[in-house]
Amino acid sequence: MSNVSTDTQATPKFNAEAFAMNIARAMESSGQALAAYLKPRQTGEVRDKPPNELGEVIKTFSVIAEYWLSDKERASSLQMQLGKDYLDLWGSAVRRMAGEADAKPAIAPAPRDKRFQDPEWKSNQFFDFILQLYLLTAKWAQQLVHDADGIDPHTRKKAEFYVQQITNALAPSNFVLTNPEVLRATVETNGDNLVRGMKMLAEDIEAGHGTLRIRQSDSSNLEVGVNMATTPGKVIFQNELMQLIQYSPATENVLRTPLLIVPPWINKFYILDLRPEKSYIKWCVDQGITVFVISWVNPDKELGKKTWADYMTEGPLTAMDVIEKVTGEMKVHTAGYCVGGTLLASTLAYLAEKRRQRVTSATFFAAQVDFTHAGDLLVFVDEDQISALERDMQESGVLEGSKMAMAFNMLRSNDLIWSYVVNNYLKGQTPSSFDLLHWNSDATRMPSSNHSYYLRNCYLENRLSTGTMVLDNTLLDLSKVKVPVYNLAAREDHIAPAESVLYGSQFFGGPVRYVLSGSGHIAGVVNPPASNKYQYWTNDNIKDMKLADWLKGAEEHKGSWWPDWRGWLESHDPETVPARMVGSNGTQVLEDAPGSYVRVRA
Repeated sequence: MSNVSTDTQATPKFNAEAFAMNIARAMESSGQALAAYLKPRQTGEVRDKPPNELGEVIKTFSVIAEYWLSDKERASSLQMQLGKDYLDLWGSAVRRMAGEADAKPAIAPAPRDKRFQDPEWKSNQFFDFILQLYLLTAKWAQQLVHDADGIDPHTRKKAEFYVQQITNALAPSNFVLTNPEVLRATVETNGDNLVRGMKMLAEDIEAGHGTLRIRQSDSSNLEVGVNMATTPGKVIFQNELMQLIQYSPATENVLRTPLLIVPPWINKFYILDLRPEKSYIKWCVDQGITVFVISWVNPDKELGKKTWADYMTEGPLTAMDVIEKVTGEMKVHTAGYCVGGTLLASTLAYLAEKRRQRVTSATFFAAQVDFTHAGDLLVFVDEDQISALERDMQESGVLEGSKMAMAFNMLRSNDLIWSYVVNNYLKGQTPSSFDLLHWNSDATRMPSSNHSYYLRNCYLENRLSTGTMVLDNTLLDLSKVKVPVYNLAAREDHIAPAESVLYGSQFFGGPVRYVLSGSGHIAGVVNPPASNKYQYWTNDNIKDMKLADWLKGAEEHKGSWWPDWRGWLESHDPETVPARMVGSNGTQVLEDAPGSYVRVRA
């Protein structure tokens, strides 16, 4: 028998000719990317101007720089600290070069930092040095902000955010020559990864009409109404702002009181109806609930004047009228997600002031009614930034969905921006199909009048909880909202922080059940029982409680909060009736769910 190895897994040999050819092909694709960037600017489709954010960055950093440079001793101390850190790094590197295998590093990345998981970041002296140099510099930059005394909290928060964005962008993992994984892949494939990556870059700039639209998911086999948003139902009403969907029953009997879901218009409603196995809407239908969902329009310039009051009257209030006509029920259970929950709370206060009893209960998913502790998004909110945004929106009549999507992505830029830059354009790997990330990139526009009202009345002036918000000539007072409230927060939510949701619970005038789920703004809400993931906490004592104190007395429950909510819902109205078929009571069926509004791409 021959002893010759037949190993087919041998490492590919470097081919200089193939490498040179691939580099040429990559450069050709990068030229196509540049052409895709320039074309809409040459035709006038895109007009470049300095972004408003640039002025904010310069103004904010000027405040920090003034603090350090206004005192020679302070500035000298700052330089000495950085110099000492660099000397420590050099000493560590020299000891390692001298053969001290256990030489202690000057600094190490966080254990959960996914950017530096490859073993070569530690085993290779070059990459180890580059990594530590980056981490020391990033730490020093962050200390510049942290140690600056006398800076107002908002300016400090902005400076921390901007420093984080800059340091994230400059990480050595984002460049071919300083990322061991990318460099290895480049050698092993003779540069073919760069060919694929530059081709994707050109395609993504072209798809964004001159702006890079980073693909986070392979959408080739993801389509709304085909393998997402497939719960059976019909569109039974539409106006300029929304389509109302009624879902077909799946049980013989249903709760007498139907459920109206008010989703956010910043994103599309099908986050609650992704794949059937994790669809909240389908689960509700299977649980014997008659479900109605608002599907907001993806507005264009003609709808730019639509206000917050219009969204209330043409959204949930109109939906309640249609539901009464269809089912004969004057009252509904309601649920609002994120900004949809803020609108729902406004609507409840409006109805209370008008003494109209239309709601049996209200559920809020990661929604805020008070914005004192509104979290990272406050970085984008002050008079100067809102005024600049309003000037931009005045031209187009809407806020483009890509701008809001980028703001959300920047809150987790390493996970939602730079990881895809490395994976897509440097490694040349097409992202896998993921319905959640497909939904995340399916951005929607927002009418300028409505968005301006939201930013000013909620984030900037916090009028809803303080009782000074005026809607349709009506002063709103949340303490007059007496309906039972199920107020769900997510422990790792950076958009509607759990502390903010808990604090907002005190403003309602009726009983509030505050529930805290594991995970974040999406996974904390979309957590089907069958997955048996995460957990949730309950504690009936919410009066004058901080989140940390509330948690000390809270009971932890394994799995999804959905069954807890279903039991709570039935406790307020347990009566059942025969299931209602869609199209009953002379209802006009316009089209199949999920409707046409949700299919309009930004």
